[in-house]
Amino acid sequence: MSDIRNVSFLLCLLAVVPFATAADKVSRDKIKGLDEQVQDIKTDVLAISTELLQLEETLIYPSNTQVSLFVSVVPDHDVRLDSMDVIIDGEEVMHHVYTHKELEALKSGGVQRIYTGNVRSGKHKLEIVLAGLTGGNDEYRETASYTFTKDEGPSLVEISLFGADNNINFKDR
Repeated sequence: MSDIRNVSFLLCLLAVVPFATAADKVSRDKIKGLDEQVQDIKTDVLAISTELLQLEETLIYPSNTQVSLFVSVVPDHDVRLDSMDVIIDGEEVMHHVYTHKELEALKSGGVQRIYTGNVRSGKHKLEIVLAGLTGGNDEYRETASYTFTKDEGPSLVEISLFGADNNINFKDR
């Protein structure tokens, strides 16, 4: 009697196995199809996000009032920059604390957009306040001022740090 049960059990298993593998194949195909759909949706979301960021920048910073400040660092200087304050027309508009990765990127020739904002046409006073440490671990603090004229269209100001005598240099672009 137990032999008959074993044989019956084996026959039932053999009958179920083809259905199980067919179900596995259908499930795998469905999963693969869903995964492809998810990837397509992610791509679409990223594209929409990029378009929204561009639209937001256009709306918030229209080109006729936009000013952007870019920072670069002269390589081989002995100052470790910790922070930078940006003051336009007596109002602090940006305080930035630098990370190790940002400093390495700047030392490698990178350029950082430190600030983008709106200003009226005309003359404006830009002040930069740097804080950090020198190679001898002495406190470093430097302030520099620059007057730029905002004309029609976007204005770009390049701030070059640690040039000759660790100066802060400005250039309209």
